Amino acid sequence: MKKVADKLVGRALPAALFTVFLDAVGVAILIPLYVALVLPGPHQVIPAHWDIRDGFIMVGWLTGVYSLATFLAAPILGQLSDKYGRKMVLGLSLVGTAIGYALFAVGVVQKNIFLLFLSRAIDGITGGNIAVGRAIIGDVSNEKTRTRNFGLIGAMFGIGFVLGPYLGGRLSSPGIAVINAFGHQFIHTPSWFSPATPFWFATILASLNALLVFTLLPETLKERARHKIKWNKSLTDIKMAVTLPGIRSVIPVSFLFTIGFTFFTTFFSFTMVERIPGFTPANVADYFSLIGIWIAVFQGAVIPLLAKRFKNYQVLRFSMFGVAFAVLMLLTVRSTQSAILLSPLIPLFVAMNMANLIALISSVSARNIQGEVMGINSSVEALGQAIPAVMSGYIASIHVWLPSVVSATTMVIAGIVFWILFKPAYVKHEPDMVH
Repeated sequence: MKKVADKLVGRALPAALFTVFLDAVGVAILIPLYVALVLPGPHQVIPAHWDIRDGFIMVGWLTGVYSLATFLAAPILGQLSDKYGRKMVLGLSLVGTAIGYALFAVGVVQKNIFLLFLSRAIDGITGGNIAVGRAIIGDVSNEKTRTRNFGLIGAMFGIGFVLGPYLGGRLSSPGIAVINAFGHQFIHTPSWFSPATPFWFATILASLNALLVFTLLPETLKERARHKIKWNKSLTDIKMAVTLPGIRSVIPVSFLFTIGFTFFTTFFSFTMVERIPGFTPANVADYFSLIGIWIAVFQGAVIPLLAKRFKNYQVLRFSMFGVAFAVLMLLTVRSTQSAILLSPLIPLFVAMNMANLIALISSVSARNIQGEVMGINSSVEALGQAIPAVMSGYIASIHVWLPSVVSATTMVIAGIVFWILFKPAYVKHEPDMVH
């Protein structure tokens, strides 16, 4: 029996983690490209009569549309995965992701803003794949492996965050060095590369991932739900998130953390270009790749050590405040050297939050509703991304660094809320964590 369980984990875990990786790549690819699509240049997509503030507002709405669509759809996909199995739902959602990326590429080539918005909406509607991936990991995890496995989600997110900006920067720029080490340049990108190229690449990745899911992923759901699908569940989930014992103590914190992190990521690239002399969109891509490297390192090396010595909630009681401090510190950078020096701060505390929040949400939830709970969390996260994404565009139009200040403030509020709401007795699957 143990050999069968080990085989299931060995096949299901990599598939779920690759899905998380693909999501991270897709999000991170956009980071340097928004700058190129908004700032003056050959690939600017905004109309000539728009000023830069209009471009900031468009970026906010473009990010928000994806998140709003995910908010509406993720709980439905989570229910479908509980009722019909993880495999089918994950595969179909990846097909939608591939279609969304392809449409975005066409929109960039044609400078068609409508297509850009349509593509992000389609990708958002099918964007419950990360919720299903998390549910798969919850299916194959036990008390001893849960934090480690959810820590691997953070590691794959970090690796995706390394490659995403790098790919976005390199695949979108013709005639630049693919490798630039200590003044030595190797392999230059072809002349036909453009900001659309990364999205064609992401389309291929998503299609391959869907093929692997349909052909190789084993079904991990052992007990299928029998309740009817609630199509308005995105709205009722908000109520459930604040009423279910245990879950209501963690989900609001996840919501606030997501709000704070989205305020930071949406416009920090513009902040760096403005504050650091000579900083370009390609430098933004490289810097976020560096942040991704740090996230992967901390998830792989630091999180397992913390998991051996501290409970999830013990880490979270301090890591939220750490993110707030790190965001404010990065606002002080005025040179590339200082930015590199401070680059480990954000990844360290973000890695702590990501692994421990998801693990804690899983451990306070009953096993037969893991997919539903992960759908609730994805829905709440999506709403937490949509609201600040739209707001940050207007806030950045006042001053481009203001979203970072709002980010830090929100993280502090998240930390305070967690101290007030969470009680260790809420944990269901790890009795050693209950005192």
